[in-house]
Amino acid sequence: MSMFPIATTTVGSGGASSITFSSIPQNFTHLQIRGISKSNVTGTSNRYAVQIQFNGDSSSSYSMHQLYGDGSGASAFGYANQTAAEIVENASNDTANVFGAAVIDILDYTNTNKYKTVKAISGVDANGSGRAAIGSGLWLNTSAITSITLLDYGQTFLQYSTFQLYGITTA
Repeated sequence: MSMFPIATTTVGSGGASSITFSSIPQNFTHLQIRGISKSNVTGTSNRYAVQIQFNGDSSSSYSMHQLYGDGSGASAFGYANQTAAEIVENASNDTANVFGAAVIDILDYTNTNKYKTVKAISGVDANGSGRAAIGSGLWLNTSAITSITLLDYGQTFLQYSTFQLYGITTA
């Protein structure tokens, strides 16, 4: 297995409501996104969510699941018929210099015979509070993925939030 960098996006001083990777090459087996992020939102126990959409599709064709722990216990949730899949944790603006970190795998992204599956591991440590999470998402569409949009759940990614897209080959 080999990984190849495709693109990197770093948010500038004005912030960004979304980050899009477009014109994704179709010659890899899987994709991986690695990122650090921070939201402009406050008052959310030092964390917030990042959502993912494919090919500009904002219809209710996404499902998601997440299992997370916050130091005092574990919880889980799952939703169907969503307009995006909420799969990773993001740092809120409650704690200075704290970013959430995530690794997102997008499996078989060019296979037009099956729905697309996403899995992620993420977390935020806010000096004693925060969350660690594993999440999964499903896009109920068989189209090959040509673009990926990351959304800050209706908020704004703050400066220095950075996401890197990699292509993975299995040969």
